[in-house]
Amino acid sequence: MIDKAFITLGQLLKHTDIISSGGMAKWYLAENAVRIDGELENRRGKKIYPGSVVEVPDEGTFIIKQQKEKTDAASDETV
Repeated sequence: MIDKAFITLGQLLKHTDIISSGGMAKWYLAENAVRIDGELENRRGKKIYPGSVVEVPDEGTFIIKQQKEKTDAASDETV
């Protein structure tokens, strides 16, 4: 889940521990066929928005979801 409007592909790879540092993103994307919504992508700065599907070879498929903001404690209650 992301708490912003988007996450970059490089940030996603680091957040999911596929790479250990942001500097590895360019190399990783040159060596692996990562797809976003079925399209091959090799730009580490590619913005990924909620609802996107990211396929990483030998790692899995990730569906990007937006983290819901809590406005107050009462919003968690069901009536």
